[in-house]
Order: sequence, then C-alpha cells, then structure tokens
Amino acid sequence: MSNPLYVAIDTPHLEEAIALTKRIKNHVGGVKLGLEFFCANGHHGVHEVQKIGLPIFLDLKLHDIPNTVAKAMQAIHTLEPAIVTIHAGGGRAMMEDAKAAAGAHTKVVGVTVLTSLDGDDLTSMGVSGDPHAQVERLAGLAQEAGLDGIVCSGHEVKAARKSWKDGYFVVPGLRPAGAAMGDQKRAVTPRQARDDGASVLVIGRPITKAEDPDEAARAIVGTL
Repeated sequence: MSNPLYVAIDTPHLEEAIALTKRIKNHVGGVKLGLEFFCANGHHGVHEVQKIGLPIFLDLKLHDIPNTVAKAMQAIHTLEPAIVTIHAGGGRAMMEDAKAAAGAHTKVVGVTVLTSLDGDDLTSMGVSGDPHAQVERLAGLAQEAGLDGIVCSGHEVKAARKSWKDGYFVVPGLRPAGAAMGDQKRAVTPRQARDDGASVLVIGRPITKAEDPDEAARAIVGTL
C-alpha cells in the first residue's frame, strides 16, 4: 500500500462526508465509514462516497451469532469494501463464517480491544490480564479462524506483527504529536504505529476537525 492513511469519516450527514472526502482525497489512502455513517445512509451513502474513487473501509464491528454475521457480510457484497471489521470476541466460529461469506477482495479484520478501553475497563468486564494479553489471545484466535488480520492499538501492534508475520494490522485512535487525546486511552503517533508494523493507520478528528483537513492529512503523511 503506497499510502496507509485512512481517515475516519464519523458523521451521519452524507453531504458532509462527501465534501470532506473530496477535500482530502489527494493525500489519503482511503476513508473509514463507521456505524454512525452507515446507520444513517446505508448502501446508498457508501456508493456515493465510493464515486470519489478512494478505497472504503467499512467499520461495522459485526458481532452476533455466526449465521447472522455471515448473512450481514453477504448483504454488503455489492459494496465491495476494501476492509470490514468484526469483533474477535464473537468467537472462532463467527469469525470463520464471516471470512467465508466475505467478498474475494475484502479483508476481514477482527477488533481485539477498543482503544477507548484500558486495563481497569477490562477488569470491570471480567476480563483477566491487561489489554496486551487480551489482544494476544484474540489475535491468535483470529489467525486460527482465517481472518486477514486484526484491529489493535499502537501499543500492541509490534508484538502482534512479531507473532503473525503476514497479518494485516489496522491501528485506530492515532494522535499526531501534541494532539488532544480525546476519548482515546491507548493512542500512539502515526509514525510509531507504522514503524511497529501497522498496515493501515486510522485517524479521525486530528484531520476531520482541523481548520484545513487536507493540509492536516498531508502533514501526517509527511511524518511517515
């Protein structure tokens, strides 16, 4: 991939998403459309953004019984997304069925531990160990299930790459040096994540809320 930067377009407003994507298209590798956008705009909205010509990362974080997730994956075949997320916590059978149902050119990646969670959050949910240990467990399960890779924070991607050398690693919640952390608890800089083995760098607010989103994207790419 020549440009690993995907920008998170987190808005329910189609016109806003299209305008923003057009502004940044020359300095990014793709755009990530999540639940906020998809629930408001569905297939139509994705198709409209696709017309701009960038790869689409559908961050749907599917998590249900295997049959339901497989049918949901089949339902988005016509969108031909470059990447789709499912929750690795859904178990091996769910991940296997999701990958089997995905389009031939779609990478299916398993979300391990959200970057908004830390060790205390995991403990409150009854998950033993720190985030690193949980990411390792779920990464191993995702690899066994035949997924293309995982979503993890920049703190875990180096170890994940070491144990899964041909894996595809999506790192969200990145913050350029000096940027506000917001609700991210385990963020690193884009350069650190890339150096540690990230395949895709996902950045939202530091670009989308910047005074000049295109210049912000260009500056981040310049650090890689």
